[in-house]
Amino acid sequence: MRIHHLLSSRLVLAIAVAASVATPAVAKKKPVVAGPPIILSDAFRANVQAAEAALRARDAASASTQIAALSPTTDMEAYLAAGLRFQLAVLRGDVQAERVALTDLFKTTSLPRSDAPRLRYVAGYLSYRVGNYDDATAQLDYAKTLGYDGVDATMLRADIALRRNKPKEARPFVQAAIAAQKAAGKPVPISWIDRAISMAYQAGDWTEVGQLYRERLNQQESREDWRAALVNYQTGADPEPQLQLDLYRLQAANGAMASERDYQAYAQAAEKAGCYAEARTIIEAGRAAGKLTAAQAATSQLLKSVTPKATKEIAALPAQAKKAAAASSGKDALAVADSYFSLSQYPQAAEQYRAAIAKGGVDADRANARLGVALARSGDLANAQSALAQVNGSWAPVAGFWSAWVAEKSRKAG
Repeated sequence: MRIHHLLSSRLVLAIAVAASVATPAVAKKKPVVAGPPIILSDAFRANVQAAEAALRARDAASASTQIAALSPTTDMEAYLAAGLRFQLAVLRGDVQAERVALTDLFKTTSLPRSDAPRLRYVAGYLSYRVGNYDDATAQLDYAKTLGYDGVDATMLRADIALRRNKPKEARPFVQAAIAAQKAAGKPVPISWIDRAISMAYQAGDWTEVGQLYRERLNQQESREDWRAALVNYQTGADPEPQLQLDLYRLQAANGAMASERDYQAYAQAAEKAGCYAEARTIIEAGRAAGKLTAAQAATSQLLKSVTPKATKEIAALPAQAKKAAAASSGKDALAVADSYFSLSQYPQAAEQYRAAIAKGGVDADRANARLGVALARSGDLANAQSALAQVNGSWAPVAGFWSAWVAEKSRKAG
């Protein structure tokens, strides 16, 4: 924090007046100072002048000598002396001395009421820096009673709670700070989001974890960011298999498959869902990327198992589509849509998902989520967002992550 951001305008101006050289020429052009006139002794004024010159030259030793020579006899002089001690402490990086100087400022009646709220917050921050959390909290409470309760104060309360190893107490402050930042139309710092993610993770609030990761991705969306978001969310939330499968699909769509584990987990999820051709494709992709090898028993056995099943799966699809078209329920159409989807035939999948939704008898959230993805993968980003926006329940987090992906594609397309 810069000193002139902390000291009151009256204090800065008063020091400037005190530092003016008392010559006849200057006396004819006295600075205009709002409030009561600043009356200082000649000796005090001379020492202030010398101290200010040393501070501007960043000569801490000389400034210290001049400030030590100050002998204030009035409230205004005490106010100025405390201000100079504060500046010297800032120059030296002495947080404890900064805090003591502020205490001396608060003892004077020359401190403008308008500056007290902000300076009380600063006092709280300095007490936090030196580890006096009780005083830090007391100063923040005082600042709040005086009308200062900014986002910085809210985050400082969170930091104090964390230093006291009380994450549950810290979390509401971080949430409030993020909400206030959004309400003010300001971007939320990623460091705040990361802190909130950690707290929500500890609390097992997977809905908030997903939401916060999506907000983070809207600001920073590298492959590494996507992988961290999806892997960490899945590890904590442990969604059911169909939801996991769609999150692996999203990870692959972002080019964020980075390890043997990623490819194996995706292939196994696809195989369990009956998407044999997709499982085969992902194993082959893992080998092409150098993340899987033919010598790995687990994936080699899985590839051997799904290859003939994939052939049958593809061959049976036309008959299944014909059956679905004649069915009164949307159940068969949903199964066909899932098959087309797993084969990356997204336009056909979208058509079948729409048919399944229209006929009914299916999980509308699952159908709309995958309809949205199929439309997005087909290039229809606007309608994809509309479909994803209709998703609720357990599929909402998956739809939310895919919606963030669609938003990213829309930004790049625009």
